Amino acid sequence: MRLKRWKQTMLLTAAFVTAVSLTGCGKKEPELTEPAKLGGGSTAKPPKAPAASAPAASAAPAAAKKTQYPLKVKDATGKEFTFDKAPDRIVSVSPAETEGLFALGLGDQIVGVSDFDDYPEAAKAKPKMGGITKPNEEALIAANASVVFTGVSMSKESVEKLRAMNITVFKVEPKTLDDAMADIQTFGLITDHQEQADKVVSKMKDDRQKVVDAVKNVPADQKKKVYIEFSPGWTVGSGEFMDELVKIAGGVNVAAEKPGWYQISEEKIIQQNPNVILFAQGFVDDKTKKPLDDIIRSRSGWDQIDAVKNNRVIGVDQNLLSRPGPRLTDGLLEMAKGMYPELVK
Repeated sequence: MRLKRWKQTMLLTAAFVTAVSLTGCGKKEPELTEPAKLGGGSTAKPPKAPAASAPAASAAPAAAKKTQYPLKVKDATGKEFTFDKAPDRIVSVSPAETEGLFALGLGDQIVGVSDFDDYPEAAKAKPKMGGITKPNEEALIAANASVVFTGVSMSKESVEKLRAMNITVFKVEPKTLDDAMADIQTFGLITDHQEQADKVVSKMKDDRQKVVDAVKNVPADQKKKVYIEFSPGWTVGSGEFMDELVKIAGGVNVAAEKPGWYQISEEKIIQQNPNVILFAQGFVDDKTKKPLDDIIRSRSGWDQIDAVKNNRVIGVDQNLLSRPGPRLTDGLLEMAKGMYPELVK
């Protein structure tokens, strides 16, 4: 039952993590989220200065980035898609991906979202397509979408079942922050919104760099030991984007000795003695009706943990941290501020 409740929590955020998602409004289906690849840059030679005797010519405007169709691109399952034009009817059944599509300015093209998509506000008014692991098949067919985007919460088996119904399902599986940014750029490429995608990713890179610069001088032996809890007794280990965010923010994840999402040993956390505990802000346990921070503080022996003794039990918006979409670096900033309030403003 605890595992079931955990999955439920992870979803409302959706995206993992969501596992990639988590739930901030008490909904019951979980979305796991994970991230991973990006980068790149370009160098250009500076233009020659005009001759002294010649009037300066006005520079021609840079050509806008345009997607060349037909476009061939593979998704996380390895399936290759050919887009003859920008899709004009889009469905997203993953909160993180929905946020990314709206951030690209595609709201008018979005004709359906999952029952758990709650950001931005405009997403709430879109037709609902059911859950994120198994959406409503009839609703998807009726939506007549050019493409359906889904994230880590939907299994490959569920994806293939929908494809067998002639539904074009494009799946992403971000495991790192770079993956989340790369997915946004892929959406921009598919939809001919590359410039918008570049702006979103540029902002995310700036957020990351701000954190990196702020904590770069923290000595290795003074890095904060951090414990993260999203649902009673559940944390994140190595190999997930949340663990990566802790590292970027200059911390050490005390649960990183094990991979993935797992149930903790309360005694082990006491032994690890984290300096900071981050928890999913807004989570209330269905059974006890207690907020997560009350549950954490009331555990036997946890009053001896430095984070509890020093009042460093800090809530972070669960959706910011668990949805590997355009707001993931907002979550990174909040995490870093919680760990190093004197360094990250």
